[in-house]
Amino acid sequence: MADFETKIPKDRFRPAEIDSAKSEEINKPSLTFWQDAWMRVRKNKGALVSLIVMGIVIIMALVGPLVSGKEFDKQYVPHNNLPPKIQGLENISWLPFDGVKTNKAGKEIDMYEVKKVDEYYWFGTDALGRDLFTRVWKGTQISLYIALLAAVIDMIIGVAYGAISGYYGGRLDNVMQRITEILVGIPTMIVVILMILVLDPGIISITVALTITGWVGMARVVRAQTLKLKEQEFVLASKTLGNSDGKIISKHLLPNLAGVIIINTMFTIPNAVFFEAFLSFIGLGLQEPYASLGTLIDEGFKVLRLHPHEMIIPAIVISVIMITFNMLADGLRDALDPKMRD
Repeated sequence: MADFETKIPKDRFRPAEIDSAKSEEINKPSLTFWQDAWMRVRKNKGALVSLIVMGIVIIMALVGPLVSGKEFDKQYVPHNNLPPKIQGLENISWLPFDGVKTNKAGKEIDMYEVKKVDEYYWFGTDALGRDLFTRVWKGTQISLYIALLAAVIDMIIGVAYGAISGYYGGRLDNVMQRITEILVGIPTMIVVILMILVLDPGIISITVALTITGWVGMARVVRAQTLKLKEQEFVLASKTLGNSDGKIISKHLLPNLAGVIIINTMFTIPNAVFFEAFLSFIGLGLQEPYASLGTLIDEGFKVLRLHPHEMIIPAIVISVIMITFNMLADGLRDALDPKMRD
């Protein structure tokens, strides 16, 4: 025991000094709900990459048709069905941007030399000689318009309808829910066909159809959350202080519903994009000379075996749009939903 005491000096055993003034000290900076959500989104690599890719697609949709210097509806049949050819990449053999096409005999043919074309078509041309690069990004504009339209409809009609129905309840809620049940029971395709009978096939018919039925899912989700939140103490306190129903909904309920609203909107967008592409693919969407990704895929599908690039390129673009929206929606759900946190 004596040997142990000589090895460890007694002055090393000192009582801990506890400063009561530091017990309430906050070591980390205080974060708001949105700052914390953004921090979580940044940690999600898939969501962050999707956000960057989505930004690139949006920029290309706006700038792409101007960069090419060609009109999306200009036809020049002598230049029809040309494969992609890009300056600077044409000499890289393993990239499909050299303007070379393989015939049935397996022989590679430079279609630009055969047709004596001096121009470069970055995504090639279609059967009428129209520039596919310009038409793909013009079609992407339509898909992004549908995405924005679906988001706006959800945010305005769906949120307002669901919040009012859930907050007031009673007979008003019963009447409003019967209306939503009727709209849910009507297939969206039927609504589109009815709109086409009244209007011409095109973007206006799709817009009207989405306006009629596209908000129902959001309204039901918001109503369910409103029914739960309106029984909370902070709503009762707001009522006790004499706040109006409109102020309670806008100042108290909607901020607490923001996470659910954003998440559901992000999942609605890819469904709306696919809906427009499907309608255009079956001939109920945009009509010539206008293009959407659905019409481009439809046109490319007809010549898939001869000119596969005419279908593959728009199919890749619409796939990227839908995947990025879905991955970003997953990231936002993890960041905004308290139940998904550690």
